[in-house]
This record gives sequence, C-alpha cells and structure tokens, in this order.
Amino acid sequence: VRPADPVFIGYCIDQGADCGNKVLWKTGPHEKVGVVATRGGKPCVVEYSDLSREMAEMTDQGGRLVYGAGNICNHYYTLSFIRDVVVPNVGNMYHVASKKIPTYDFALQKTVKPTKNNGIKLESFIFDVFPLSQKMAVLDVSREEEFAPVKNAPGSDSDSPDTARKLMSELAKKWLKTAGAMLTGEVDSDGCEIGPLSSYGGEG
Repeated sequence: VRPADPVFIGYCIDQGADCGNKVLWKTGPHEKVGVVATRGGKPCVVEYSDLSREMAEMTDQGGRLVYGAGNICNHYYTLSFIRDVVVPNVGNMYHVASKKIPTYDFALQKTVKPTKNNGIKLESFIFDVFPLSQKMAVLDVSREEEFAPVKNAPGSDSDSPDTARKLMSELAKKWLKTAGAMLTGEVDSDGCEIGPLSSYGGEG
C-alpha cells in the first residue's frame, strides 16, 4: 500500500473525480478478489463469490478477462463527496454476501463448518458507496509494486504472511538493483526490506 500516493491522487484530481479506486488485472478468472464493474450504469465492486463461472471466465476479443479489474481496496474520496453524499446515505447501504456460516448440529452435539455457502450476511464495505459517485476514476496499477495480500494462515501457498514477505522482499531487491546496489549473501533466499522513511517507491 502506498499511503497518499501522489500519482493516484493526482490522477483523480486531474479526472475531476469525486472518488477513485486502484485496480490490478486478475491472474486468472477464479482469483479470489472482487472486481470493479458497472451495474445499471453505475460503478460498483462485484465480489468474486457473486460472479457466476460464465461471467468470471468471460473474455473480450483480445482474450482479456471482461471482469478482470481486481479491487485492491485503495480508494480516494473527496471530503465533499463523503460529507454531502455518503454520510446522508450510509445507513441504507448493505452488501448481501453468501457465506459459509458455522451452525450447531444437535445430533452431533457440536458446531460444524459447512463446505458450501449456507447463508447470507448483510455487510457494509467502504466501496459500497461507489454507485453514489458522479464521476469515478479507476487507475490500473502494477501487481508487483502494489499488491501483497494476507488472507490465509502462515504456510499457505498463496496470500499468506510468508508470500507477502517474499513479495515485499523481491520488490526491495528490485529497487536496490535499479539504484545500482550490489546484493551479497544468499540473495535468492535472504529477506530484504527498505524502510518507508528511506524510500517511498524506489527513489533515492
């Protein structure tokens, strides 16, 4: 995450947007990330669990995913949009999400975890305000530079603390090599980190 990203903020201001969002293209049709789309002519985020297989796998003439603009939850909002539009309407906004909800099995005398969706939850996300926007800006960013999610437990093959550390380490090594540094030691396996006060995006 790049806090107060000047490129993103500048892009939104240049577009005259009241809200903005960063996206990156999905690695495949079933990557578990919501996508930015339009519904009824208004911008929105469609959760991956709400996409049918047909929609998730749909491609354009160039072979690119139609629903591929993955939402990474980096947003921009103007103060006037929040004050005058969001706050007066926020109480009516709920996102319906299908979930695997644990239930108590009286026969087994224990709580069981379902293997498929068995209920719904009413949720409210920060991006549920997108349909209220009069002009929304969307900026496509580099996955390698801006996305290292942590969704799973340590030791998982993807989206874990381990994979996030590795991605951040690889980015730091890239920045150092670009700046002319010579890396020593076990370059492939050793972790590398650059403090945010030393460099914001590889500069310096």
